[in-house]
Amino acid sequence: MLWVPLLLLAVLVTGIACARACRDAVTVDLLGREAAPGLTVLEAAYLAGGPLRVADLALVSLHRARLVLLAHTGWVTVVDPDGGRDEVERAVLLAIGAEGQAPVPVVRPRVAGAECVRALAEGLVARGLALPEPVRRATAAGGRGLRAAFLLTLGLGAVAALLVPVEQRGPVLAWFALPLVAGGLCLLVARADAPAGWASPAGRRLLAELSRRDPMTALARRGTGVLEPGLRAAFRAPVRTSLRAAFRGHDTRHLP
Repeated sequence: MLWVPLLLLAVLVTGIACARACRDAVTVDLLGREAAPGLTVLEAAYLAGGPLRVADLALVSLHRARLVLLAHTGWVTVVDPDGGRDEVERAVLLAIGAEGQAPVPVVRPRVAGAECVRALAEGLVARGLALPEPVRRATAAGGRGLRAAFLLTLGLGAVAALLVPVEQRGPVLAWFALPLVAGGLCLLVARADAPAGWASPAGRRLLAELSRRDPMTALARRGTGVLEPGLRAAFRAPVRTSLRAAFRGHDTRHLP
């Protein structure tokens, strides 16, 4: 009967992990039930991809307005330092710096951490459209807990099977199958219902209602993968590649 304590441990760990995941799911589902409709494209970008997606959207918006130039080498160059049309675009120009040129991988996190982006996030949280930071952390931790409980139950079942004679392994494994199935089903449901990006359920509903034809809305929802190859390269170039291109004499002040 040495396997019984192992079974009790598996049941306890799986039960706690499932209860925690259910609690987090209920907390998320209650957010933003009475949220007012309507999203700006910047708000949509935050809900779908967080602060970095907002930075990407602002960079592309400035590029299309010919206020900055994005090069395939991964550099962004300011064309009009006074051309920012809103706080986020002005934060982009400020992040590029006084030299008027900087690597895109350096600019993006600077913009993402700007005060205007934090204010945008706080406004969405207050409206119930974005998940608060503690809720996002708790949801992610709950998913990790479910995976850990599933793997632990699997390991305990294997150990228990080795502790009993061969003819008794069938019933032992059948008992361990109960917490294993429960944990697996809970894990599948949690993965299927996991928050999309940074949005609450109400935020996800508003995202789903946005037009799929507008290029900037597509960028906000799906990220830089929807851009043409030259612009995609600007966002995917690592910092080292961008600096190497500069030292080799590439003129990043022109379109790729």
